[in-house]
Amino acid sequence: MASNISLFLPTMNLIAFIIFFLFVYAESTDHDGIVINVTKHLFFPDFNTPRTVHDLMLLGSSVVDKKGRIQIPDTTQKDGVDDLKHLVGRAVYAYPVRVFDPITRTPASFQTTFAFQIETTPTNVSSGGGDGGGGDGGSGFTFMITPDEFTVGRPGPWLGMLNDACDEQYKAVGIEFDTIENVQFGDPNDNHLGINLGSIVSTITINVSEFGINLKDGEIHRAWVHYHGQNRFLDIRLGSDSVGYPSKPVFSGRVDISDFLKEYMFVGFSASTGNFTQIHNVLSWNFTSSSQASLRVPSPETCESKITVDNGNGGGRNNLNGFFIFMTVVFLVVVALVSLYYNRKRKSGELAMLLAVKERPRPPNKPRRFTITEVSSATRCFDDLHKVASDERSDTYRGTLSNGCHVAVKRFSVEYFKSHGINRRRVGKEIKAMSKLRHPNLVAIRGWCFDHQETMVVYDCVQNGTFDDWLYGIGILPWSRRLKVVRDVAQALSYLHSQKLAHKNVNTNSVFIDVSFRALLGDFGFVMSGTESSRFEETVSLPTDVFAFGVFVLEVVAGRKRYISDSDMSQSESKYERSDLDLLEWAWNMHEMNEKDKVVDQKMSSVLNMDQAIRVVDIGLLCTLKESKGRPSMAEVVEYVCFETEVPKLPPNRPMALFPYTSTTGLCTNSYMCASFK
Repeated sequence: MASNISLFLPTMNLIAFIIFFLFVYAESTDHDGIVINVTKHLFFPDFNTPRTVHDLMLLGSSVVDKKGRIQIPDTTQKDGVDDLKHLVGRAVYAYPVRVFDPITRTPASFQTTFAFQIETTPTNVSSGGGDGGGGDGGSGFTFMITPDEFTVGRPGPWLGMLNDACDEQYKAVGIEFDTIENVQFGDPNDNHLGINLGSIVSTITINVSEFGINLKDGEIHRAWVHYHGQNRFLDIRLGSDSVGYPSKPVFSGRVDISDFLKEYMFVGFSASTGNFTQIHNVLSWNFTSSSQASLRVPSPETCESKITVDNGNGGGRNNLNGFFIFMTVVFLVVVALVSLYYNRKRKSGELAMLLAVKERPRPPNKPRRFTITEVSSATRCFDDLHKVASDERSDTYRGTLSNGCHVAVKRFSVEYFKSHGINRRRVGKEIKAMSKLRHPNLVAIRGWCFDHQETMVVYDCVQNGTFDDWLYGIGILPWSRRLKVVRDVAQALSYLHSQKLAHKNVNTNSVFIDVSFRALLGDFGFVMSGTESSRFEETVSLPTDVFAFGVFVLEVVAGRKRYISDSDMSQSESKYERSDLDLLEWAWNMHEMNEKDKVVDQKMSSVLNMDQAIRVVDIGLLCTLKESKGRPSMAEVVEYVCFETEVPKLPPNRPMALFPYTSTTGLCTNSYMCASFK
């Protein structure tokens, strides 16, 4: 580009010739943009394929069960029917789909078919309301087109479509399969379909009982939805999956959804439970969309309307227009040269923005590079009021991007990098590798910034804060919640290790809690090691993660941090002995004395399953064994914490040393994990 401009500037006569050429061809015909079709096809005969973890994003209480079905709510970690109440989940295709042409304002045409099954469960409903009257309950699911991939809706009658954070700008389109009559929302009965346009109140409702269909009969049903974008015509058919394509639609008519669409949106399912509980299963799903887009191509007649000679007004006015065009071209060329010059010198990133190049729309969930200007704007110039955490390695800020997305920005210390000899290029590679990972229990990385010696990571913001606040905050966290967090973190670490990557910073502060109390592991420890060896990752960092997970498990069960300071000793009501300052050492002592029940947080009292808690203590201690003496892999740990496999028997006595790994090289830099054993 620079070479073209350098040839263009000295030849000003060529610019005048181009303008003269445009005047001569003022009578030429226009060139319209070439119309192309944009098609997207999704095919899920079941959800038990290796691609599912990449192509499907599970939010809230949702899971792919062992039968290869999407299941909302997640029943795999619930102890009883009561645990299934007031839950919500979503399962959406992880990449945006083009559903709207903003130029012609025409919705995309789409066809989708999915098999589903609604299983009812026995439940107790409090008198005087239930789901229908009080608004606290409600069960059902929706097929929806939603503007983002990270919003989890409210439970009960909201069916997971909308939540407290949604405003008038949050527009979603849904087809609901509702099994509870909510009078306040205008439901006709407890067995109906609804077409929802930007609201939980259905624009159109269909009583499917009139078609001989019972959504709650436990059978596998199949829905066929066909929308013609040009005609704004919607056709919905519903029937038993074993019968085949129904001859008669349950709804067929004109529905205009264009006011509720953006160019790119996400498609998937949401479901919820209230006082009544039921399990929503999606067994298979096909989706095809087709939209038209105009391919814009260069044309010499682009500015014809601005330079056409108007005989009625004389030639003076057109000469003036031509002069303005000439000066505009010269000005743009000069600005471009100045911008290119300062880019090469790297003296001003803001001057480089004068030459704005329109880019193709980027899918909103794809990790990308952020400029220092974008990050600074999101955090209000790294205002201390937006700072949420700080240590010697980094500062963490909350922020809001220009598109409204809430993020957390981790800004690494330049001085820390220099003093510890950390290779910024290696850290950058690791950040980019981590950003490609997508797992329901990992905090997603939205991007990074490496401008002006800065190293920053941009995470999704998890609104409910860290698990540390929940575990040590006001109130007593029940055992069922603690066990769920342990399982979620184990799943996240197992996935990371399967990708040959380590977390390097496992503790209660790096675990975050979302609105459905799902634990997400974030705050990756990118700079814990300074070595370039990839073998270091597999032979040292991965076993270190297992050790750190073991300490994390003991903290969760005991309800206390690993170390208790002298000041905490004097202020605490707990009667810890001086030898009990290290939780890990104390837990091993209790194991030797066969009194592991003392490790369990007694404040849980009646909401505690002691057998499960002691088994989890065994798992935590197992993770702190020497690598060569029985320390398990995270894949094995997942089986232990899900109670799928018996926990191996612990040795009768504690190890001679409790370190994350066996090494005499001094590579252990984390004082929290590597304190000397007394």
